[in-house]
Amino acid sequence: MLSVLRVHLPSDIPIVGCELSPYVLLRRPDKTVTTDDVPESAPLDGHFLRYKWYRIQSDRKVAVCSVHPSEQATLQCLGCVKAKIPVAKSYHCSPKCFSDAWQHHRVLHDRAASAVNENGNEEEEIFGRFNSTGSGVISASLTGSASSTSLTNGSTPLYPTAVTQRSGGETWFEVGCSKTYTPTTDDIGHVLKFECVVIDAEMKLPVGQPNTLLTSRVIPAPSPSPRRLISVGGADMMGQLDSDGRLSSSGTFTVLSYNILSDSYASSELYSYCPSWALSWPYRRQNLLREIIGYRADIVCLQEVQCDHFDEFFAPELDKHGYQALYKRKTNEVYSGNIHTIDGCATFFRRDRFSHVKKYEVEFNKAAQSLTEVAVQTTQKKVALNRLVKDNVALIVVLEAKFTNQGADNPGKRQLLCVANTHVNVQQELKDVKIWQVHTLLKGLEKIAASADIPMLVCGDFNSVPGSAPHSLLAMGKVDPLHPDLLVDPLAILRPHSKLTHQLPLVNFLTLMNCFKQSLMFLPYHPFNNVLMGF
Repeated sequence: MLSVLRVHLPSDIPIVGCELSPYVLLRRPDKTVTTDDVPESAPLDGHFLRYKWYRIQSDRKVAVCSVHPSEQATLQCLGCVKAKIPVAKSYHCSPKCFSDAWQHHRVLHDRAASAVNENGNEEEEIFGRFNSTGSGVISASLTGSASSTSLTNGSTPLYPTAVTQRSGGETWFEVGCSKTYTPTTDDIGHVLKFECVVIDAEMKLPVGQPNTLLTSRVIPAPSPSPRRLISVGGADMMGQLDSDGRLSSSGTFTVLSYNILSDSYASSELYSYCPSWALSWPYRRQNLLREIIGYRADIVCLQEVQCDHFDEFFAPELDKHGYQALYKRKTNEVYSGNIHTIDGCATFFRRDRFSHVKKYEVEFNKAAQSLTEVAVQTTQKKVALNRLVKDNVALIVVLEAKFTNQGADNPGKRQLLCVANTHVNVQQELKDVKIWQVHTLLKGLEKIAASADIPMLVCGDFNSVPGSAPHSLLAMGKVDPLHPDLLVDPLAILRPHSKLTHQLPLVNFLTLMNCFKQSLMFLPYHPFNNVLMGF
């Protein structure tokens, strides 16, 4: 008979707007184990699975800290209450929390005061209407049941009126009947309960006891930290933005390059300063999509995109916004895990601005094998392959512009553009491999440029800093023979140093650097994403 062996959630803390998708391990009647769903529409051996989600409301109301959303609030800023600032922003988990946050928190008060002075009652439009219908008095202390504040989300009460079950001092409200559930603002501060039970398809009755799990308290999604945009010289010459944020000049286009941090790398071991809920893919993917779409770029180059995330999320979601997608997965000679979690490079372009002409795929492993065959002694071939084979790839796409900036002297000339998207090896001790990969890519691009006189756009995560040998090669077209990075070359693959050149007229158009990934909690990304253009 069908039975449930285990249920659990990938993330321990649920977040508003982030889908909860429990892991349900089943044993089929033939004793095999699976995670496949068994819905009522397709019962197995006369049985199917039924799911329910409940919100558990304790008799003691709970407010959540505005600074540390996983913590329960113990005090409230009365200044926020008087200024009619949204109630959720007024809560803090401790006096120290309030004190530490004061420099930022006082800005809310200043803005509220300014809004009152300049616009009368318009501060309600700016900060949101504070619900003053609660019968209790707002207290500076929210310990135990001392607070009788009515928590609301706009005009919608936090607590529903229909009671599903009641047990002791808790009331359970059924909020979902599918396997997945997306918490709403009504759930903030409450524990959710997931229930999975085997149902007899004929009798429609449960078989055995339900399997259940309880979540931590639901927290609100934090507001993303603002980006510190870097002003680029000459950017004002590229055209003016129109009303929807697009460049109005017909001969210009915008580009976004972004290492989104693969979920397989987003571990607590690597990012110990980040809470687990902020590393969870359901939380990160909604932030990533919101930001990517928000830039309205004509061309988007993403690195560290997992195979399954490309197929199931990025390609279909960006398709809704008018983008066509192309993808190149990393090779898997080194990686031994699930093939669906191998990451790669994804390039998207607006269908109303470009059309796809041709696609090239660069596998540095194949280039490494060719190199060792002709340039490495037989006794060193195994050592060379172990050093050079790192699974990195590049995706090169030739696009044709559907707009033109050509004059009357070039009627009907095709406007082609070659876009390269890559992710270079990350290991800092392998400086020779990093330089070799960049040089290999550039030599391939030279051949494409020479064949059709196509402008080049080179995007990627080069895992390099300005002044490094890879950066010098990309931006300057050569590397100083005395550059310290060239001292690391055990296989002599960088010699003679005079060969480390290219003829592409690349300009270091934009370098995005955020060394410490301090905004990982909100918008995860890697440092040193680079975009270079050559025309």
